[in-house]
Amino acid sequence: MTRIVTRKVAPRLAWQLEAQGLHPLLARLYAARGVADRGELDYDLKSLLPPGSLTHAGDAARLLADAIEAEARLLIVADYDCDGATACAVGLRALKALGAEVDFLVPDRFKLGYGLSPEIVDLAAARQPDLIITVDNGIASIEGVNRAREHGIAVLITDHHLPGAELPAADCIVNPNQPGCDFPSKAMAGCGVMFYVMLALRAELRQRGWFAGRPEPNLANLLDLVALGTVADVVKLDRNNRILVSQGLQRMRQGRLQPGLAALFKAAGREASRASAFDLGFLLGPRLNAAGRLADMRLGIECLTTDDASRALAIAQQLDALNRERREIEAGMQEQALVLLETLADTGEAPGIVLFDPGWHEGVVGILASRLKDKLHRPVFAFARSEGGLVKGSGRSIGGLHLRDALDLVAKRAPGILLRFGGHAMAAGTTLREEDLPRFRQLFAAIAGELIDPADLTRNLETDGSLEGGYLSLETARLLENEVWGQGFPAPLFVDDFEVEQQRVLKEKHLKLRLRKGNSRIDAIQFNFTTQPGSRARIAYRLAVNDYLGVQNPQLLVEYLDDSGPG
Repeated sequence: MTRIVTRKVAPRLAWQLEAQGLHPLLARLYAARGVADRGELDYDLKSLLPPGSLTHAGDAARLLADAIEAEARLLIVADYDCDGATACAVGLRALKALGAEVDFLVPDRFKLGYGLSPEIVDLAAARQPDLIITVDNGIASIEGVNRAREHGIAVLITDHHLPGAELPAADCIVNPNQPGCDFPSKAMAGCGVMFYVMLALRAELRQRGWFAGRPEPNLANLLDLVALGTVADVVKLDRNNRILVSQGLQRMRQGRLQPGLAALFKAAGREASRASAFDLGFLLGPRLNAAGRLADMRLGIECLTTDDASRALAIAQQLDALNRERREIEAGMQEQALVLLETLADTGEAPGIVLFDPGWHEGVVGILASRLKDKLHRPVFAFARSEGGLVKGSGRSIGGLHLRDALDLVAKRAPGILLRFGGHAMAAGTTLREEDLPRFRQLFAAIAGELIDPADLTRNLETDGSLEGGYLSLETARLLENEVWGQGFPAPLFVDDFEVEQQRVLKEKHLKLRLRKGNSRIDAIQFNFTTQPGSRARIAYRLAVNDYLGVQNPQLLVEYLDDSGPG
């Protein structure tokens, strides 16, 4: 069941924003998102939280500056998702520009798993680094850091994931979520943390006189990478993150972007001059992630770090092909999952769902869990078979269940069942023995039932209410497209009653509509629709720009359609 609710807007707040010069529609939308003053929408770089306020960023800067001055060998150990790849690219580009000798290593997700494991450290040691720098991982790598110490390798951890009860014995840890860190933006992605460390390093080198006779790099040129990783990792877009994303988008629109990002836009058939957060999260991010899911994220990192435009385009085309393959695999897995749900009694109604198929692709189970979570509005874990009798699962949650905390409870109630786990409130992963899956399924369903309020099992679709007919225009669509929206600062979603004048099915799965509201007519599309409407329908939608063969028109992207009659 889906319940449509309207975000509350304080009229005085909306009036105040409008009086400060905001467009009336934007004033209403921002007031509904808690913006009290237009100054909160100032996304100038000078408004960023200072790098020195991030706990241990200064210590990391001194460690790195000492290493650079000593001509030490640095090795970045990256993660295999978009955030990890962009964080690695930020580190590689910045450190090389600052005069460091640096290389990178990214784990094979199918053989070595996630994070700074002892096995990864052993591989790294063969390259004889003096300092290992983790990006987007490491906060849970207690054994890996200990192994590095055995090899005599120093470790700097940059991460944003939630820590466990014990921290690794690294030389330095920079993580806004570590105990004792009072940095206000707890939602920074791994690429944002690395960017901050690089800013602190440049300031430290500047203080040491390092740039006497050397060019000082403009690190703001890396903000396109930071914007991509931040949006793709679906972290909350608090004001600091919105500044990072806004600045990155501005550079993309101005043509000041890395060759790899320009190539990804081209492969996706989009214009960088009209870059939006939607492009980053739904077009560029998935193409980059496809390398880590199906092949090797070294390919993605090379795309982001090469300065050869032709090489970048060749890689982007490979990533596009991998993403198409990923979509085909995912579609097959979804069909199998829906059949599996029917065979498992009451599973679809359980408060927490765990699914497994021996033929599922380990690199795609996270997307599968996300799709099923959206469809069923239940927290879902999807598992695939790994090596050595193990299974690896990826989970996605709904509001009301902190997924990592739920796994922590599983580990406490059944010690030893989880061989490894970690993650966030909304996404987490774990590894266990295949024979322990039934026990895990039972425990997870029970814990989800205890922690989730029954009201949270009904999907609430938050909207911004009705959109006046005069705003169903290309001008308004462009206005909304140019703003920064994302997780925790959602893109506008409207709801209205329409007359359905025309409808047809495209490619057997998409519904194309011609709608009328008063004197306004507009086209709409619902991807992967389930039901066709009658002559009238209540529709929740986003207003977007449809660019077809160079001609732009406004279009509604249908998120929910109810043909039971006007609400």
